[in-house]
Amino acid sequence: MSRRFISAIEALSRLGGVSAVFLLIIAMVVMCQMILMRYLFRAPTIWQTEVVVFAATAAIFIGAPYVLMKKGHVGVDVIELMLSAPNRRRMQCLGAVLGLMFCVLMSVASGIYVYEAWEGGWTTPTIAAIPLWIPATPMLVGFALLCLQYVVELMKMIRPELAISPQRNAEGQKVETIMHSHQRLGETP
Repeated sequence: MSRRFISAIEALSRLGGVSAVFLLIIAMVVMCQMILMRYLFRAPTIWQTEVVVFAATAAIFIGAPYVLMKKGHVGVDVIELMLSAPNRRRMQCLGAVLGLMFCVLMSVASGIYVYEAWEGGWTTPTIAAIPLWIPATPMLVGFALLCLQYVVELMKMIRPELAISPQRNAEGQKVETIMHSHQRLGETP
């Protein structure tokens, strides 16, 4: 049950990472189109700026759970390196709990904002008048997925055997491998 939950949430986080890549590609393509329209053809751009900003912002929020899953966030581990292994684990658990609390609060606030934007018919103050619930929804989705990924990270910290997943080698035999590793500065992979 626990491993299935972890696998399901990590699959969602991977989907978020792939979605973030596509959103960034969309933002880059629209940015190039906007530059061509504006500087080559001297044509006005109405919707392009908002699409670029909203796509790039959505990529940040939707891709955040994947970054957490891969331990790709920037961190300063000077204090962590001075601690013993049990204290380091406690500190990591505390950080994950605080991160989870922040993400729960932001999920609730984002949900309220999306609801109010939907009900109020809020739009952007531009010619395009894009409904604000559209660019606000990725923030809600990203924080909700981030909450779930923090729960998974806490589960793996509390029960380290959950961080190990069975995989098959070339001969088809089960091999236990660690799903994620933390590489320190100067270490080889």
